[in-house]
Amino acid sequence: MKIRIYYEDTDAGGIVYHTNYLKYCERARSELFFSNGLVPFDGEKSGFVVRRVEANFLGSAKLGDIVEVKTELVQIKRVSITLKQKILKGKKEIFNAYITLAFIKNSKPSKIPEEFLTIFKI
Repeated sequence: MKIRIYYEDTDAGGIVYHTNYLKYCERARSELFFSNGLVPFDGEKSGFVVRRVEANFLGSAKLGDIVEVKTELVQIKRVSITLKQKILKGKKEIFNAYITLAFIKNSKPSKIPEEFLTIFKI
């Protein structure tokens, strides 16, 4: 997924504010669902929640840049998945994160629905 950096994404120095990299990763994960005709939840009281994030800031992007978010499956378990998401500016990796998502139903860990698992087998 490609994203252009706008003024609202940057700090006073014109560099992308660090939390926005996590937002870009969230958008890319959501887009995996939307592009497969799904939404990232299964009913009103179930869906994925972020359980763990390990983020690495390797470079920076600035106003006007176009970055690309790529997502790879690292591990699937019964109630959680771990993804590696990286953000590239051109061919240079400027950010990566290992993100573990847990599926919950009625506020409790629950087996991930099969239709959700298929979209992560990228």
